[in-house]
Amino acid sequence: MELNSQRVRRLAPENDPLKIGMGWTLEDLDKPQIMVESTFGDSHPGSAHLDKLVNEAMKGISDEGGRGARYFTTDICDGIAQGHDGMNYSLASRDMIANMIEIHGKSTGFDAGVFIASCDKSMPGCLMGLGRLNMPSIFITGGVMEAGPDLLTLEQIGAYSAMCQRGEITEEQFAYYKHNACPSCGACSFMGTASTMQIMAEALGLMLPGTALMPATSKELLEAAYAAGRQSVVLARKGIKASDIVTMDSFENAIMVHAAISGSTNSLLHIPSIAHEFGFEIDSDTFDRMHRGAHYLLDIRPAGKWPAEFFYYAGGVPAVMEEIKSQLHLDAMTVTGKTLGENLDELKRNGFYDRCSRYLSEKGLKRTDVIRSFDSPIGTNGTVAILRGNLAPDGAVVKHSAVPKEMFNAVLRARPFDSEEEAIAAVLSHDIKPGDAVIIRYEGPKGSGMPEMFYTTEAISSDGELGRTIALITDGRFSGASKGPAIGHVSPEAAEGGPIALVEPDDLIEISIPDRKLDIVGVKGRRISPEEVSSELERRRKAWKPRPSRYKSGVLSLFIRHAVSPMKGGYME
Repeated sequence: MELNSQRVRRLAPENDPLKIGMGWTLEDLDKPQIMVESTFGDSHPGSAHLDKLVNEAMKGISDEGGRGARYFTTDICDGIAQGHDGMNYSLASRDMIANMIEIHGKSTGFDAGVFIASCDKSMPGCLMGLGRLNMPSIFITGGVMEAGPDLLTLEQIGAYSAMCQRGEITEEQFAYYKHNACPSCGACSFMGTASTMQIMAEALGLMLPGTALMPATSKELLEAAYAAGRQSVVLARKGIKASDIVTMDSFENAIMVHAAISGSTNSLLHIPSIAHEFGFEIDSDTFDRMHRGAHYLLDIRPAGKWPAEFFYYAGGVPAVMEEIKSQLHLDAMTVTGKTLGENLDELKRNGFYDRCSRYLSEKGLKRTDVIRSFDSPIGTNGTVAILRGNLAPDGAVVKHSAVPKEMFNAVLRARPFDSEEEAIAAVLSHDIKPGDAVIIRYEGPKGSGMPEMFYTTEAISSDGELGRTIALITDGRFSGASKGPAIGHVSPEAAEGGPIALVEPDDLIEISIPDRKLDIVGVKGRRISPEEVSSELERRRKAWKPRPSRYKSGVLSLFIRHAVSPMKGGYME
């Protein structure tokens, strides 16, 4: 089998002199050539340390007889983008990362790729990009940061901010929390989007077994990067492409793991988008179907008790997979060249779980404190649901594992706002009362790029009364750190004239998570028949006028024009 790099050398004679000009030897030119693409940069803790993993991967490639080349597509941080218009760029950045990886890979002649990332948009962006390239590929993730004093983690800062603004804690207390929430590099230490997507990459079969969500400061992570570098050369020589590994069975495995870990709702944007690049169509209904009856096992924040660094100590992805083994496609191929089932059996033989559990025992915990057994789950109906009705004909997403039971069935009064800024001001000023449904609209992909509503969800969930008596409903999305009565991705979105654009104050909104319903059932505080609601919405629709886009040029202008529905993944087409 001729390597792609050698074919390109024949077609483009400039390749050799150009590579020699940056230090390649004549011997290097004949070796398997591996693209090492990372999101390293001084952008945030999830990416600032990735150069160390790049270096280890490069060593592994060299020791296996290959030649690596470093490429960089630095990502942004959702935390740093919070609270201002920077968050509007977050989802679009995912697609731009995928675009740059496609450009890097398609315009060159590499034989395989090593992809290194940690966080919310870099993880799915890289996975989308390697799907487009479809060459031999392996993933390394940057692991997870340590928790701070008293197990302080970053997702608590939003709640502390709201408490400070309400005068419940002092400025000095708030400053202490801010200054101690991120004690190391790595993804934020809770089961947010970054941690979830690291786990999804391993569940898809694209990582060496047991290497997702390792502590970012651990020597094991450096060892994993080195081993992944070596394995990339093996994959190149064998010609095992990403599409040989990532199949529909792989995606179903990932969704079952997502249910078991109470993964971020942003996965319902990212997994369908990654699947699309591999030629599969997955939508939010797939998640709803597969989550029904699934066992939820992971006691990790924000829905659970412990920081995410404890996940690896409890055995990580393999430990979760062992518990839900009966629901997985064990014959799915992985980057080891072996099946998932073979990998799990090998981990039991090679002492993997013993090595992990040493750390957990130091914390005074046992594995089932973090990862419950299949027969003693936290819940038995998955963790996310898709709601539909006349308010969301194409669907809306709720993470019901984080919703108070009091809000599983409710009829609420609508309080619509046309931006998050207006809504959070109303929450913090106590203008929102028990029984209200806070509606935030014009924040979908075509409205403003689909930012997160993190600060609003934290302001609500940190309020002892409101967190159990109101709901937040939006065509925007939520942070993986969000908890509480939050319903997002409402489709069609307001910018496209969806029913959420037509809601008026004191409309009655009925929520039923068990029945998967989200309906307008009354107007001006009075319940009316479905036929009367339909007639009223039609009257309002005739009077509704589209809003001009806020973005006339640049990346967000492109994204807003080309993004598909959140129910399909919100990717650009």
